[in-house]
Amino acid sequence: MAQARTEFAAALNQIASEKGVDTEVVLDAIRVAALAAYKKDLMLRNEPIPEDFEEFTSEVDPASGEISIFQGSENVTPPGFARIAASIAKQVIMQRLNEAERGTILAEYESKVGTVISGSIQRQEGNTFFVDLGRAEGVLPPSEQVHSEMYHQNQRLKFLVKEIREGGRGSEVVVSRSDPNLVKALFVLEVPEIQSGAVEIKVIAREAGSRTKIAAISTQEGVDPVGSLVGQKGVRVQAVIGELSEEKIDIISYSDDPARFIAAALSPAKDIQVRLNEKDKLATVTVPQSQLSLAIGKGGQNVRLAAKLTGWKIDIEGAEEPELPEGHEGTGEQKEQVQAGTTTPADDTKATEKVKKEQAKEAIEKEVVEAEENATTTKEKEAAEEAGETLEKAVDEEKPEQEKQQLEEAVGEIEEQKADDLKADKEENEK
Repeated sequence: MAQARTEFAAALNQIASEKGVDTEVVLDAIRVAALAAYKKDLMLRNEPIPEDFEEFTSEVDPASGEISIFQGSENVTPPGFARIAASIAKQVIMQRLNEAERGTILAEYESKVGTVISGSIQRQEGNTFFVDLGRAEGVLPPSEQVHSEMYHQNQRLKFLVKEIREGGRGSEVVVSRSDPNLVKALFVLEVPEIQSGAVEIKVIAREAGSRTKIAAISTQEGVDPVGSLVGQKGVRVQAVIGELSEEKIDIISYSDDPARFIAAALSPAKDIQVRLNEKDKLATVTVPQSQLSLAIGKGGQNVRLAAKLTGWKIDIEGAEEPELPEGHEGTGEQKEQVQAGTTTPADDTKATEKVKKEQAKEAIEKEVVEAEENATTTKEKEAAEEAGETLEKAVDEEKPEQEKQQLEEAVGEIEEQKADDLKADKEENEK
């Protein structure tokens, strides 16, 4: 008898352990199954079912496993009932145990809502994927999928446990790949400063599969929130990007100053000016023309994510920039000044005159050099140099007509002198 009690107790504990439930849950399942078996036994024996059957109770001896049925305080257990119950009640017992196991599992995963868990794609039904999470099966509905990702059987991924909800098959563990909190949970795994509370992720804006913006703040002096999330040589953020199929991630510092926060949220654009309308919670942002496309982003994505991140409506306009006079390109220095918005029409006129003078001087120097090269005597070279000095002086004094005349005279004198010298040489040779 002692051996029988030991065997039943061992079996009871084993079942409870396998199902992950308490032994009392197993005993309760046996009690319910015993009543169902007794009712079915009455029907098989063509005996009427008592009207007060709902008040019948059953007892199970946890030591021996003996089952008894009571009507009130009267024991009405038929002879050989244990054998009858074993054959009839097995299905009921298993059903109750499975329900109890499922309840335990759901309670376990309910405590994991908001955390990351690894799983593998098990099967697909329509547009819904079912994920093997170990003890439970997760459901990945279309609304929680990243549309740029392709899922296939046995593919192993990390998922966010989003919620436990009632579905067509009872309670379900819903997992997600597109929820912004998946990014946050992945950073929690990678960044010790978040786990210790030194760094906190305040806000996340995400367009799953494409880009995510994160605003982080430090709660401890001397800790850089952006550097903590990025990691040395970007190792931490790259680990998260790898889990998200190379989704781009922008990390900025959170600020309580809305203007500063909005300017940071529009990165990588720079030189941003922000005007706030507190009443309508509207931010008008002015950026240089060269930064306009960066601020808006491809398809408006950058400004759209910045608006989600900050909670402000954002209007972007390009800053007006002065233009150079029509038909004048100007020097590189002038272009930089115009782009910086520091030149005036008067400045442009002076710059234009200066350029013209420089060009005239260069032409004079070129003519003088050519004249000196053509000169054959010292006297001709001196005449060319003197003509060049005179012409440069005329340019400085802003006398273009005199400059032209002096240039023509100088060249003419050199040509005449050269002709005379040639004639003299010829006559000398004839003698």
